[in-house]
Amino acid sequence: MATGPASRTRTMSRTPPSYGDQWTLSDLFPQGEQDVGRSLRKLEELAAQFESFRETLSPDLSTASFRNVLDLSEQIATISTTIGAHAYLWYSENTKDAKARSHKATVEQRLAALQNRLLFFDLWWQGLDETNAHRLREAAGDLRYHLDTIRRFSPHTLSEREEQVINLKNTTGRTALTTLYEIVTNGFSFTLTVKGKRRTLNREQLSAFVRSPHARHREAAYRELYRVFETQRDLLGETYKMLVNDWKTEQLDLRKFAAPLSVRNLQNDVPDGAVTALLSVCTKNALVFQHYFKLKARLCGLPRMTRYHIYAPVRTAEKRFRYQDAVRLVLEAYRSFSPHLADLAEQVFKERHVHARTQPGKMGGAYCYSIVPGMTPYVLLNFTGEAREVATMAHELGHAVHGMMAAKHSVFTFHSTLPLAETASVFGERILSDSLLQQERNQQVKQGLLMAQLDDAYATIMRQAYFVQFERSAHDLIAQGATVQEVAAEYLRLLREQLGTAVPVPKEFQWEWLTIPHIYASPFYCYAYSFGNLLVLALYRMYKEEGQAFIPRYLNLLATGGSQSPDQILRSVGVDMSSEAFWQSGFDTLKEMVTDLEKTIS
Repeated sequence: MATGPASRTRTMSRTPPSYGDQWTLSDLFPQGEQDVGRSLRKLEELAAQFESFRETLSPDLSTASFRNVLDLSEQIATISTTIGAHAYLWYSENTKDAKARSHKATVEQRLAALQNRLLFFDLWWQGLDETNAHRLREAAGDLRYHLDTIRRFSPHTLSEREEQVINLKNTTGRTALTTLYEIVTNGFSFTLTVKGKRRTLNREQLSAFVRSPHARHREAAYRELYRVFETQRDLLGETYKMLVNDWKTEQLDLRKFAAPLSVRNLQNDVPDGAVTALLSVCTKNALVFQHYFKLKARLCGLPRMTRYHIYAPVRTAEKRFRYQDAVRLVLEAYRSFSPHLADLAEQVFKERHVHARTQPGKMGGAYCYSIVPGMTPYVLLNFTGEAREVATMAHELGHAVHGMMAAKHSVFTFHSTLPLAETASVFGERILSDSLLQQERNQQVKQGLLMAQLDDAYATIMRQAYFVQFERSAHDLIAQGATVQEVAAEYLRLLREQLGTAVPVPKEFQWEWLTIPHIYASPFYCYAYSFGNLLVLALYRMYKEEGQAFIPRYLNLLATGGSQSPDQILRSVGVDMSSEAFWQSGFDTLKEMVTDLEKTIS
């Protein structure tokens, strides 16, 4: 990738800054809970003003009055989103902190009650005749797609009172159950014997051992992970069944969706057929990764690959990174592609909006929280120095710069829809991987980097697609009265189908589904990862072929945010998401990567 002289000089001439690994929430509310209280009172005032519009809503409402309603709605959304974000970020720092948990629960209840008071507008808009809806929509400017999104749900919307009851129920129903899941699983501790010493670990620390260079550590880490989760299989399994039954009751029985997956597809504004094509192509290409894992077994010196070892590192490629070095590598990689994106990413660090330090009770994994337009997003990491965590940093910063690029839009339209939400994050990982490959001189290390890309592709494409395949089966099974054990058996069957005879799967992996937070909190969310990663493989190929000419189109895609439909946004860069050939082109790139790896084996 080309790097302009100006950006190269800038990178080399300055003294590398030092960045903190804990965030400050003062940018949200400088005086903490006092400011939150004042904001909640302000919300009450704005909600009362909004409710006063109720009697004026009619088919012949003037465009000026309609615009006033929308402006007030944006003010309310900005304040309520900020309050909710503050509560969640605080809770994320330590999910065992009783005060943070209580505050989060209180905020969620207050915001749910507020949402109920404002619900009448969405219901009125959904029921408005097409002629007047078109007239008012044309005066809405950047909020047009937001208004289209509200009307898209018209066939599945209930009465105002029913919608209010569901909103209230969810605070002590779905939301409470997913919070319970987080509290229970984040509180798990694991024991592992390392160098003759028995260590007590949290999940993030244990997860590092599944990528250990020592086979016995990898196997022991997986066995311990599933041993602990299996001890709580009744609690976690029944919790999942309750969530699935709740989804069925609300979405299929009450809202009349055709299938459980259709709910997520409508939320994403993606046709059922496009998702079916995506999942079908993923299933058909399972052999790509089965072949890769056979090659990986040879490179790792394993007599045979098993599910314990699919994330085994190549021994010659072992590297650990200091936090500051990881930040520098990621920012330099971004700068080699776009100095503007690099500046945005660096802003997240400069404003102390990153929490990277591991600590007891902290929420596992990683996320980016883009709160409102114009506010620098917050990023949570659990950084322990693994190479994969440098990629995770690049990934989450991709989310951040995506939100920052789209800051010109409304609070309702700057977030991209879910299928495109992974575009900038995965693209950021590709930029980093390409940069590391170009810098590396050791051929064996390059081989390891290529394998790391394929490992990530497996984890974010094939693995995620099969999570959704499992969810489809599990929702059907649970509707038929299946037990937790029967759900586990179905998970194991699909996992063995996915990996084939190339990668034997031990029986304890039947409990892996208990460890996947997304299937609890966000049913069918995971196909967005498959969508986003295959999409980026195609976009990155365009970049490699077109060079600098591609960059403005890509930046424009990010700047569009969620102000247009996914189909419209993708067609602007030449992508048809309903085409199986398009999805297959992503796998063709993966096949080429596997072939390139095979050529390195003498």
